[in-house]
Amino acid sequence: MPLTLGPLLIDAGIDPARALVIRHAFAQESEESGLTGLHANSTHAEIFEYTRKQSASTRSFPAAPPPIWVVFIKEGGDQARLWSVVENRGETANNGIIRTFEVAETDFMADLRSRLVIGWKSPRTWKMSASTAARYPVVGIADAEPIPFPGFDRLVLSHVELQAVMREHRYASWRTALSSVSGVYLITDTRDGRHYVGKADGEESIRQRWSAYATNGHGGNVELRGLDPSSFRFSLLRVFDPSTPTRDIDIAESHFKDALDSRRHGLNRN
Repeated sequence: MPLTLGPLLIDAGIDPARALVIRHAFAQESEESGLTGLHANSTHAEIFEYTRKQSASTRSFPAAPPPIWVVFIKEGGDQARLWSVVENRGETANNGIIRTFEVAETDFMADLRSRLVIGWKSPRTWKMSASTAARYPVVGIADAEPIPFPGFDRLVLSHVELQAVMREHRYASWRTALSSVSGVYLITDTRDGRHYVGKADGEESIRQRWSAYATNGHGGNVELRGLDPSSFRFSLLRVFDPSTPTRDIDIAESHFKDALDSRRHGLNRN
């Protein structure tokens, strides 16, 4: 019996009865809604923004969409490739033409992003209940290609991306690089712009420290407990050789706390 989408949804912890499956197609603009369309070079952020804005026409989008949206990108005439799975946290605006939703990326099916391709039996249909899409066949699951490490000074990760880096095979070189350094890092809560400056020193590498954040979101920091890590953005301020004296890393950490004023107006308590 051929594999279908349904078992993959259930295995990922997604209840098809509480999920919507969407297939985006490349287009310059949607004539009906006026939404700017997607193209082959659309960035992840542009696809995310496109996903959260839907036509206000009741025949175009459910009046009460479910909490989980499984989003695909059209590929060929009758296939679709998984982009991501997002959580719908509710409608935030409706001007009669466009409905805007608060959505957040999840780690559901994260290991299948850009890899899973399904057959799309209804080429003119762009959204449907996951219970219906569950019967669609899996055309293929591509091998995960390694992603080159971008460099310490270009590393900016959301919490979902951080979890993927710590878990997925395609990020093996990233984990190796992060294991090779200690240093000072920055967590920004993108909801309000507040900063948290932290460090990994002694025998603890950046990889070890960030693994804790990937696991529980707060890494044991009192300041971050109770906050939603889905809005956190992780970056590196300065990296050190693991043999660097702890005192030097302490000095650097204190400097960045002062420079970013993260004690008075951020999330650092000391």
